[in-house]
Order: sequence, then structure tokens, then C-alpha cells
Amino acid sequence: MKFILSSLLMLALSSFAFAEESETTETLSAEEAQYMQWAQGIWESLNRQHGEITIDQAGAKLNVPESFYFLDSKDANTVLVDVWGNPPGGDVLGMLMPEGTTPFDNDSWAVTIAYEEDGYVSDADAHDIDYSDLLKDMQADTAESNQYRQQNGYPTVELVGWAAQPFYDANSNKLHWAKEIRFGDSDVNTLNYNIRVLGRRGVLVLNFIAGMDQKQLIESQMDTVLSIANFQEGAQYADFDPEIDKVAAYGLGALVAGKVLAKTGFLAIALVFLKKFGVFILLGLGWALKMLFGRKKAAAQENDTQA
Repeated sequence: MKFILSSLLMLALSSFAFAEESETTETLSAEEAQYMQWAQGIWESLNRQHGEITIDQAGAKLNVPESFYFLDSKDANTVLVDVWGNPPGGDVLGMLMPEGTTPFDNDSWAVTIAYEEDGYVSDADAHDIDYSDLLKDMQADTAESNQYRQQNGYPTVELVGWAAQPFYDANSNKLHWAKEIRFGDSDVNTLNYNIRVLGRRGVLVLNFIAGMDQKQLIESQMDTVLSIANFQEGAQYADFDPEIDKVAAYGLGALVAGKVLAKTGFLAIALVFLKKFGVFILLGLGWALKMLFGRKKAAAQENDTQA
């Protein structure tokens, strides 16, 4: 998709701000109108859920407050692959997004949810990990993975450093940390904030997708997000039975490093998702979409009230 000239984008924004939808459509170029139709179709197809949601594959449950909405695996992959331009194949079970935002907003952010059933991860090494040394190893692994990414047409990844050093809460068995990442030649770094919820048979994987300039906002929402995802009774960390349950072949350090022991015996680097600003989100046009979607929502609410 080609970039749209700034003047045309400003025209689109002005039209959405001050004109009716039918009049606005006439001011858009064919390419802009096609993009708008495509984006609106995706937005209207997303099933945005709230409340208690069970993730059977992980033996987990989510309590999604009104300040967020949940997208299931199908809808989450639509956003990640079709809208944000990530490689397909990520085993994502769902996604959380702040209520009042769309995937097309330039300042939107999200939390992906996945599950790794590799067994009970011991937290015995929680206080013995040297995170400075671990960071150096992670940077080397990330650089090594770039050959595959380049061969498959995806931007290279540079692990700049910690945005927040790893912290483990032994009471809730939740681990969280943040990495600062640069994709390709981008001059805007990505914030990769991570949460791991330890369970009896595996780990819930929650990854934030956001920009570095949103770090303060993300941290202000951390307690809320931490409270959303938990294992159900019988699958919790405290339910571990050493007589019958499998123990993972790695500890907390490997979780932070993003390495999981695969069936082949090799260590694989976990996939990092991103938003392709300016490619799948036309500069500024995302705000026009938000205004359109917001106006339709307000109109629907007004009709419900009158009814």
C-alpha cells in the first residue's frame, strides 16, 4: 500500500471532522476510500468481549473490565497479521485492547495472550539471576535471529536494552519485565512489556505491543492487566503435584530470555509482535477512522435510547 500525501490526509481528516459520512466519502481518493472500506469491514467484524472469559486451552480465565475489550484467537490474528503486518503462525489465544480504541489508531496498544504448556516452571532461581549478563545473551540471540527475518522479508530486530528490569512476585507467581526494541531502520523504538503467569502445567504469556513513548501509560495500567489473567482452580501454581506433574526444562531466566525448549531439542526465540506504523496505518487516517467509528457508535446509542 502506497503512502498518501500529507495534503490528502489532512483533507480526509478535515472532511471527517466537519462533514457527514456520505459527503466525506466523495472527498477521498479511490485508494483512500478502498482502505476505509477495508478497515471498517475489519472493525465491524471484530467480536469485542467483556466480563469473565474462559481460555480452555490454558485452563485459565480472564476477568475483562469495561476499560478493556478482549478479542479471541481469530480476531487477534486478524489484527496482528492483516492490520499490523506481523508474520502469520503466532500461537495467540487472544488479545486485550483498551476500550475506546481501534487497531487503526496511531496511539493504540494491545496485550497478546498465549500459553506455553511445558510443565511446572520452578522459581527456585528467582533471586540468583544476573539480569545484566542475561541481557547480553538475549542481545546476541536476537542478532542471530535476524538472518531468518531478512530471508523471509521481515525487518531486523535490535534489542536495545531493558525498559524495566525483570521483577518476580512470589505471592502471585507472576513475572514481568520490559524490553526496548528497534525494528529495521525505524527511528521509533517499540516497548515490549512482558508478563508471565506461572501455572501448574505451564505459563500464561502476556505481551504488550506499544511504543516507547507509551511506557508511562502502560505502567499505569500494569496492576489492572496483572489482575485480569489467572489460572483456574486445579491449574494454579500451588496445585503442582511433584508425583504426577511434569517439570519444565527451564527456569525463570529462560522465560525472560524468551527461550523455550522445543521438541527437537533446539532453543527457539519467542516471536515479538509489532505495529507497522505508516505502512498498514496510513498517517493520520487512523484518526479519521476512529472518528467515523465513534460517530457510528454514538448514533447507535442514541437510537437505543430513543427506542
